Amino acid sequence: MQTTIAIRVEAGSFFDLDREDPELTRLREEGAEQALPFALMERLVKSGIPYAEHARALSSDSVDVAGARFDWFAAELPEQIAREISLADYEIAEHTDGRRTALTQALERLASVHPEGFARVKEFDRGLLWVGLKPGVRTSSLTSSSDPALPYVIVFSEKARHHIPPNTVSDEPSHLFLAENLLHEAVHQSVSFHVLQRQVFADGYSSKISPKIEIAWRATQGVARNQFWEVDRAFHATCVYNQLLRFRSIELDRDDLTASERASIQAAYDEGMPAVRYLMGQLELLEEHFTVHGRELLADLRHQTDQL
Repeated sequence: MQTTIAIRVEAGSFFDLDREDPELTRLREEGAEQALPFALMERLVKSGIPYAEHARALSSDSVDVAGARFDWFAAELPEQIAREISLADYEIAEHTDGRRTALTQALERLASVHPEGFARVKEFDRGLLWVGLKPGVRTSSLTSSSDPALPYVIVFSEKARHHIPPNTVSDEPSHLFLAENLLHEAVHQSVSFHVLQRQVFADGYSSKISPKIEIAWRATQGVARNQFWEVDRAFHATCVYNQLLRFRSIELDRDDLTASERASIQAAYDEGMPAVRYLMGQLELLEEHFTVHGRELLADLRHQTDQL
């Protein structure tokens, strides 16, 4: 049976940034490795916009942890890219020593305490966009996000040091919360890679006409799309919950958490357990929307959920 969450990008596959491909080879030879994910974006979006060339305007600082290198992007986010991944209201946050320390601590925590989680982050996260709302924009900031249109790049804000989605918020910042949010987006990316390369959903399935699963714990958020999820969105969320609940369980067994960190992670764990069980049950009721392979993934997800 295939595992639901891959830990490796298949060699020679579309997402293999080292494969023999004229455009990818050109970027590598020109020392523009940071633009490689944006070259894949051009092919996924098919808009005719040369995202990789726009990405050359980005500079980056290297964050190196446990043998992994991450491009922490700086400079101004090109508007063509920002529009495509719904970041028009955001700008790249200034690189500071404090932010570098928080980011390094988060990655080091994953590497030392959650090696399987760090393996996913290392494999599926290459570019880091730490962003903040532009001056004058009055809306709630994102915590973290990733877009299937832009592989290997994850987005997060200062809020990721305070917020464990969906509902846990701490006044005190913590690199543990940032670590979880980085892992959260790495899992989303790995699931997106799988869904884009393998037929998981049945012929004719479309998010636009998908049955909706009611999400009671989002009822107070006031946004209709957050209160009723499509089958594919629920599938992603169930994969993510399975990994994050393992992260939280491991953290709760440690003795180096502050009282605030422990209370927040415990609250998130207590909220996540019934959520993942509910989502798992709802997906099984809707298994006709999955292919044979997709139902194998569901069976593996059930096994993972029962082990929590």
